[in-house]
Amino acid sequence: MDFKEGSFKIEYYVGDEKTKQTTFETEQLKVTCKISEGISLFIIPKTEIKLSNLSLEFKRVFKKESKFFANGYQSWTTSREYSMNDKEDRLTKIADILRPLKPLAAISGDYLFRHHSKKPGVITSYTYAYIREGSEIELIGSLSEKEGFTLITADMNQDTLTLSKDIDGLVIKEPTEIINVRIYKDNYENAFDRYVKEAGYKKPRINLLTGYTSWYNYFQKIDENIILRDLDGLDRCKEKVSIFQIDDGYETFVGDWLDKSEKFPRGMKYIADKIHDKGYLAGIWLAPFNVQRKSKTAKEHPDWLIKNKSGKPLLGCAGWGGAYTLDIYNPEVRQHIKNVFNVVLDDWKYDMVKLDFLYSQCMQPRNGKSRGAIMDYAMAFLRECVGDKLMLGCGVPLGSAFGYVDACRISCDVDLSFKGRYYNKLHINCEIPSAKNAITNTIFRRHLNNRFFVNDPDVFFLRDINLKFTQKQKHLLAKINNMFGNVLFISDDAGKYEDREISFLKKAFTKTETKVIIAEFVDKETIKITYTESESPMEKTLKFNIKTGETAGELL
Repeated sequence: MDFKEGSFKIEYYVGDEKTKQTTFETEQLKVTCKISEGISLFIIPKTEIKLSNLSLEFKRVFKKESKFFANGYQSWTTSREYSMNDKEDRLTKIADILRPLKPLAAISGDYLFRHHSKKPGVITSYTYAYIREGSEIELIGSLSEKEGFTLITADMNQDTLTLSKDIDGLVIKEPTEIINVRIYKDNYENAFDRYVKEAGYKKPRINLLTGYTSWYNYFQKIDENIILRDLDGLDRCKEKVSIFQIDDGYETFVGDWLDKSEKFPRGMKYIADKIHDKGYLAGIWLAPFNVQRKSKTAKEHPDWLIKNKSGKPLLGCAGWGGAYTLDIYNPEVRQHIKNVFNVVLDDWKYDMVKLDFLYSQCMQPRNGKSRGAIMDYAMAFLRECVGDKLMLGCGVPLGSAFGYVDACRISCDVDLSFKGRYYNKLHINCEIPSAKNAITNTIFRRHLNNRFFVNDPDVFFLRDINLKFTQKQKHLLAKINNMFGNVLFISDDAGKYEDREISFLKKAFTKTETKVIIAEFVDKETIKITYTESESPMEKTLKFNIKTGETAGELL
């Protein structure tokens, strides 16, 4: 990158007066920028200022064969390599045309606060990105997202690379480092090893989680009988199972986590005890920041909710008929959430919590904090609540999860139809359930696995009922998850498996040591992976159509 042909821009407020400038010093602030093996940028305010945005543009020549990897906004957002002819994945045109749909379609992404280019080759990545030319990459990685999200935008046809910060709403009074980015030119594996080492994150405490989660067979329609039946169903392969997780549906309403449900008459501690009797870890799902509109918590504590600019409760997610978001800057809210975790982890004795829809906490800047600053505070708070128990993050901006979670979802929900349903054909947004996008993310976010956390690629399936997958599609998904993920879950009643399915499951739960030589799109629908397994130097190839699942190569 060459800043000699670049530019600098900053926007901020002093009081109600907005200022835009392209120089590094004015009467109100001074900016220092050091460029060597990375970029370190400080803002030194001379008075209290509220930042709006900041960007540094560099000259960076792209070749025809250059690939730019863009990390999506949060866990579910499509993340992959792009060429200069590709357009950025964005909100569908239907959401623009059907205006009432747009806020709901945009709710889980960055569509309402970031411009998504329609031009080919203009692609934006969050926290880190890389440019790949052959086997070498140039990795640009942020070492801190505490003040705001770092965005890296490539214009591959105009030969520019722009670093910007989502610092809208951030108030500063003291000298503050806004950008802290490093650049690593190396082969793929070495570059990410250097990045995680310099960032200072410890190796994940866990290596592999294998087992069951209830969501993708029953969704919220679970009860004590179903859970205990499926728990017993794993007996024939229990030596390969490490964890059994209860997903959404055990609670009376989202947000009323501790109220006893008629569906679980003996309570959730009883379920955890039964799981422990099998020798497994007990996991449970929570959306700790969310409260269903009809929940008791929302009705009794309207003052606990984040408000939008109109003073109404902010809708944090569209599911469950709509859910609001608790404001963790409210001391009563923090105490309430701590109490929930104390009961779930200490009284009920669950070993792991899967924490979902976390992005909802940082949907809008507030309290003099940017979205990224809010998300970092929220993740630190959750880690404090969870203590030394395991935490699996989901629906979270990944840079904010670094250093806090033990495991993290790195894909959207996989969905029950390989080829997709009506909403996949409409491509409403980049976070919607999709087997295609889940597989894509699992492959192209593989570099995070066992570095920043262990990757959760979502479930694979072996059952035949309530599912639109062919046998080959099911085995392809299992192969991809096994190659690139370390959280390997099914959501089937394994008690209905034939012996051959039990044998396959044992194999799928046995982690295969894979060294990827290259993984890339060879055309818009085909991914090719060249790799070696275990200690064998013999190269293998897996090539498949991401839309149909047609595969050439060795599966499990």
